[in-house]
Amino acid sequence: MAEPLKAMYNEEFLKGLGAKLAAVYSGFDCRGFTAAAMKEPWEELELKARMRRITETLGDFLPPRYEDALQILFAIDEQCIGFPYLIFPDFVEVFGGSEEHWELSVAALERFTPKSSAEFAVRPFLLRDPQRMMARMLIWAQSPGEHVRRLASEGCRPRLPWGQALPVFKRDPSPVLPVLELLKADPSLYVRKSVANNLNDIAKDHPGVVIETAHRWLGGNAHTDWIVRHGCRSLIRKANPEIMALFGYAAEAEDTPLVTSAVLAVEPGTVRTGDSCGLQYALTIREGDPVRIRIEYGIDFVKAGGKTSRKLFLLSDKTVPGGSRLTGTRTHRWADLTTRRHYPGRHRIALLVNGREAAHTLLQLEPWSDGGDEE
Repeated sequence: MAEPLKAMYNEEFLKGLGAKLAAVYSGFDCRGFTAAAMKEPWEELELKARMRRITETLGDFLPPRYEDALQILFAIDEQCIGFPYLIFPDFVEVFGGSEEHWELSVAALERFTPKSSAEFAVRPFLLRDPQRMMARMLIWAQSPGEHVRRLASEGCRPRLPWGQALPVFKRDPSPVLPVLELLKADPSLYVRKSVANNLNDIAKDHPGVVIETAHRWLGGNAHTDWIVRHGCRSLIRKANPEIMALFGYAAEAEDTPLVTSAVLAVEPGTVRTGDSCGLQYALTIREGDPVRIRIEYGIDFVKAGGKTSRKLFLLSDKTVPGGSRLTGTRTHRWADLTTRRHYPGRHRIALLVNGREAAHTLLQLEPWSDGGDEE
């Protein structure tokens, strides 16, 4: 089993960080810092809680004046690169949020972000003063450094995973759009992914805004086209008719269905949690011109309370000749994940083509058993 991500924050890491700090700040108590950071219940703390524990402990062992403490972090930040050093921008978030420190703290986030990322730490600044912070984001969006340009987009995503949501931009994303306009043809894939993810976030609350943006942007630049496609992925999964038409997916004809026949089978029909099943499908496309199709299967997962929630899995996305007969197989594993827990019950599995259900089958999921009750 893979080691949990939180394990990167351990005694060895803390001692190494302490040694770096002691080299530039003679008053730093390395042993005391390590002991204080790892006080109980250290082992029970998850990733973000460990990060925040280290940040708060730094506040106890560095000089009490924020400006002085930050200068010590500046003295070692070139040696502190990578995901674990999210503690540096976190230090700014925790201790540098006052009005008197605004300029210093925002400059520190810009400095730290290429070495780890300030996408989480910048969000409280946006929540406190969105207009002022978005003005700085516009400046960052024109930075020569790709990490800073990415921060301009990633930091203002309305629904950033692991980060605080930004209700102000969920309600009205218009302040975010000028930043995305500046980055819509960015040469860095790192930045373009962020712009696409920001658009995808906006689409969940304001699909019309993203549809209008997609119409304006598409066709102007290969980099922009890539962003539009990935930024519209949730709308494509939902088979939004306007977006499906924009990307050339075939629609149903009045007189001829897109799929003239389809079948979906599952084997075995009963599995236990942790087992796998095989899916087999076959479908025939209507005669005529070539068509672009997106084939998915959707599982209506049974939830703890007995209700169901559908998740889609992509099988194929391509253009095929009219009259094509398409077949395929897929193995699906019913193992619990950190993002999804399985519950016993009858699960409906559907085959979808361009968002329309073409066939379905049923699978019975039984609870996991270690076989201890067998003779």
